[in-house]
Amino acid sequence: MKNTNERNVRKRKQGGHTDGADGEALLRADRFTNVPKVSHSSLTKEERAELVKQAEAESREAEKLASAHERGPVGRWWVRLQSGPNKISLGMAIVALGVVYGDIGTSPLYTMQTFLNGQGGLANANREAVLGVLSLVFWSITLITTVKYVFIAMRIDNHGEGGIFALYSLIRRYGSWLVFPAMLGGAAFLADSVLTPAVSISSAVEGLETLPALEHIFTENKELTLMITVVIIVGLFCVQSHGTESIGKVFGSVVMVWFTFLAVVGLVNLSQDWSVFAALNPVYGVRFLFSPHNAAGIAVMGTVFLSTTGAEALYSDMGHVGRGNIYFTWPFIKVALVLCYFGQGAWMLNHWDDEAYDHLHGLNPFFEMMTPSVRCIAVVLSVTAGVIASQALITGAFTMVSEATRLDWMPHLQVRYPARTRGQLYIPVVNIVLCVSTLAVLALFRDSEHISAAYGLALTVTMITTTVLLAVYIWHKVSKVWSMVFLVVFLAIQTMFFVASMAKFLHGGWFTMLLTLAILFVMVTWNDGTKIERAQRRHMRPKDFLPTLDKLHGDNHIPFFADNIVYLTSDSEMKRLDTDIFFSIFADHPKRARAWWALSVETTDQPFTREYSVESFGTDYLFRIKMRLGFKVSQSIPAYLHQIMHDLEHTGELPQQKSIYPKVDADPGIGTIKYVLVHKALMPESKVSRRGALSLSVKYAIRHMAGSAVKWFGLAPYNPLIEVQPLFVPTNRPPKLKRTAE
Repeated sequence: MKNTNERNVRKRKQGGHTDGADGEALLRADRFTNVPKVSHSSLTKEERAELVKQAEAESREAEKLASAHERGPVGRWWVRLQSGPNKISLGMAIVALGVVYGDIGTSPLYTMQTFLNGQGGLANANREAVLGVLSLVFWSITLITTVKYVFIAMRIDNHGEGGIFALYSLIRRYGSWLVFPAMLGGAAFLADSVLTPAVSISSAVEGLETLPALEHIFTENKELTLMITVVIIVGLFCVQSHGTESIGKVFGSVVMVWFTFLAVVGLVNLSQDWSVFAALNPVYGVRFLFSPHNAAGIAVMGTVFLSTTGAEALYSDMGHVGRGNIYFTWPFIKVALVLCYFGQGAWMLNHWDDEAYDHLHGLNPFFEMMTPSVRCIAVVLSVTAGVIASQALITGAFTMVSEATRLDWMPHLQVRYPARTRGQLYIPVVNIVLCVSTLAVLALFRDSEHISAAYGLALTVTMITTTVLLAVYIWHKVSKVWSMVFLVVFLAIQTMFFVASMAKFLHGGWFTMLLTLAILFVMVTWNDGTKIERAQRRHMRPKDFLPTLDKLHGDNHIPFFADNIVYLTSDSEMKRLDTDIFFSIFADHPKRARAWWALSVETTDQPFTREYSVESFGTDYLFRIKMRLGFKVSQSIPAYLHQIMHDLEHTGELPQQKSIYPKVDADPGIGTIKYVLVHKALMPESKVSRRGALSLSVKYAIRHMAGSAVKWFGLAPYNPLIEVQPLFVPTNRPPKLKRTAE
């Protein structure tokens, strides 16, 4: 016993541990603490069930396609359609209705009302004016929404994802200047994502005030409308974590009823005057736009633009519902919109000389063309539709931020995938920021009338920048001639929209532009800061770092910092070592370990991937690990790392480690583990431009607010070490000191 104790003392002096042969663990910590182990199966019971369900669905689909193939040319066409990127699913088509079309579906509520206000009332809405605005609305929807976005933009996707950032990813190699319109358009879209829930929901809730049964309640309680709006907005953002598929199935059925209702009420009024279909001739629109009887002048295009709001969300939400499902549902949506707009036009032509409406302030043709009993149904449906309208922009914002992180324009945030499809994502931080920002807009503007003054201006910026990027894509991929035609036509139309929208700048548009510039500032500074950091990243070859690490590994005069030191890194390099890790090991006091680990995590496009690869550099003490985890797999880094360590012990690549002392991970078969995260910092002496210093400062501030990877990776119980290293940029050399006598 005496000899054993002496041997243990000598080992402790050398910085080592007693091995398993010297005795059992002093306390079995696994009796009190859960061990971060993985199961023997690569899939959970729920995952296997989901994959079986998926396989059965695919089998049934294959049988349907096989039977359809035998039904002649139409059947073969259907087989090709369902086998390509434009695949149609009835379930996802309903989801598309709820997710994609909410914003554009509320446009008939206020477009014609805004038109009448701009013309000075219904008395000035003669046949020329009505046919003119209907023609402008119809051709704007046709050219902007149908041609530009549905027929052209949606055919240009980045692995199924749409939106301006996905488009930029496809054309970024054609010029460095393209980064500016991409950032500007994305920032404007995200700014509009803040305003849309506020204006859509508040305007819908205010519709309750028109119901006779509720009129006195809202009259006595002036803040009731705002309170209801706040509750609905908070509730809407709370359900985002369930995924767009779950939300879309609920919202989709409601939206289908809503658009059917729009079509029916439009047809009822059209039956009184079918002549309004003359407005399909674009001559009426052009003539009215430049007519002296147009009281609003070019500003009427700002009204017409309201009918196209939601078109950009169509493209951005493509990854959530699939391109084919939007193709399948858009004809129904457009027909319903056209019937509703033209039905309102027919009502205006039949009542423009009615003296009863001459002095009616805020006349809304949408509600006036219905009987009182039907109007109650319309108000209830419009409230629901207004809530759903916000969903298109919220889901679009998730997609845009996800694409921005891939471009290194925003911090890498925790992304959840509530559904089996990768395109359906949820970003908790973005959800919270959007919710708080929307509530702040409500607190600032109070009601929809004031919010609408700021609404839409940013979206015209997004449309213009998207047009520029699409023209570049067509120039390089299709035809230079068609690119110029596309650019001239759509840039002219959308420039008129922008000029008309600028009329609202002093009445609230300034807030939209200010918000856009703030988001743009974040993206520009984060991008610049990332470029500076990457320019300073250095790698070491094995012949450079292995001799030093080998000497430290065998130096018994230095005690072990930990048995295993694990560095979490975003560096994907497998054959070389990041100098940040090397200098961390030797900074201040050398961090000696039995094994050093450099670990990176890659998220795959498959839902349940669980793979890893190892590079040991020919040693048994230095390991480069790359985990590949599916987008629905929880990133349980400690559990997976323990498995890898045990695997390497079994193969003999890692010498056996044992601990006789209790540990938080309760795994005595593995020595102590210390996780290290290296953050970069700018030193005052660094020779960097003012812009570079500002970019780095902003980036580090944003990174601090975005949250730590400690929580995401489940490292909180292990108290990871967060180190700060200076950027290895050139430094200013101060003049040397002069020695003087006291």
